[in-house]
Amino acid sequence: MKFPSPVSLQWIADLIGARLVGNTTAQATGINEIHRVEPGDLVFVDHPKYYDKCINSAASFIIINKETSFPEEKALLITDSPFEAYQTLVNHFRPFVPSTKAVSDSAIIGEGSWIAPNAYVGNNVTIGSNCRIHPGVTILDHTVIGNNVVIQAGSVIGSDAFYYNTKKDRDVWYKRMESGGRVVIEDDVEIGASCTIDRGVSHDTRIGRGTKMDNQVHIGHDSIIGPNCLFAAQVGIAGAVEIGSGVVLWGQVGVSKTLTIGNNAVVLAQSGVPSDLEGGKIYFGTPTEDAMVKKKELIWVKRIPEIWEKLMK
Repeated sequence: MKFPSPVSLQWIADLIGARLVGNTTAQATGINEIHRVEPGDLVFVDHPKYYDKCINSAASFIIINKETSFPEEKALLITDSPFEAYQTLVNHFRPFVPSTKAVSDSAIIGEGSWIAPNAYVGNNVTIGSNCRIHPGVTILDHTVIGNNVVIQAGSVIGSDAFYYNTKKDRDVWYKRMESGGRVVIEDDVEIGASCTIDRGVSHDTRIGRGTKMDNQVHIGHDSIIGPNCLFAAQVGIAGAVEIGSGVVLWGQVGVSKTLTIGNNAVVLAQSGVPSDLEGGKIYFGTPTEDAMVKKKELIWVKRIPEIWEKLMK
């Protein structure tokens, strides 16, 4: 999530009640979670297991619960509860604002676009020209939609990320991280009925130009989908996944979090993707393997009773 303009670290430290050490005169340009940080960003960490990863990431500034060594050009904002500090920042720069109309007054709708009855368009949404938004579609705050986009009935764009801070030493183990990110849908995308696309935790969930989705597809927070992809019904993609251009995922494919699928890969129906896939190949199975290898395995599995019978004789 980018701030409207660069913000003084000292001002941020005062807002979240943190002690500032290091490059105290610097300015932050945004706040991001670790998978998407960029120079100028703030990131938060509250467990020693992840200190090194955050401190040595692209992030320039780290909200942390203990002073530790760090590069001299960076800064630490030290507070007992980095998670609560993150929540404070998101709520300050992107607060929840109730909308009382089906189409918010702050929404921008391009020429030739049609918004069906019973659709909802939230605050600060931008919709390009010649789009078709069908009945029952919900487009939540800060979503950006390009030109010539079709969204079929019942889909939800921009719902909160399924992303929780977990601490099992408190009564409520899972506390939702406020979603300060957006969904960005590029030109010529078509989204089927009853699809769900979560906004980023603090970055953008992005759907590339020309991508087409069947019904009941789910895209998790902060995932980046390349151009000209094709996803069949009931595909589920977890958070912070990067999918290249021209990727085809057939029905009920499940993709685990924080992995990469290369350009022009094809994953056959009902496969489970637990790790990165190289582009330009066809995959099948759970876990996914080269489709021809997996099919040969299945043939041998079917022959097990026959082989067993021969062995017994």
